[in-house]
Amino acid sequence: MNILLLLAPFSVLLGLLAVGAFVWTLRAGQYDDVQGAAARILIDEPAPLPPRLPGEVPPRDPPT
Repeated sequence: MNILLLLAPFSVLLGLLAVGAFVWTLRAGQYDDVQGAAARILIDEPAPLPPRLPGEVPPRDPPT
């Protein structure tokens, strides 16, 4: 039973730390743009250019 005198305050302290961490992330803006990351994963990135040989002239970008 004496262990309850140690575990009860420890669990309250742990709960307060968890609430404090949650409030900290709210103020830091961690949850501001939840749709942006979900949409960003669907956007295709351009394919990487193949490696060039030594002395090869890089290709020019087409005019826009």
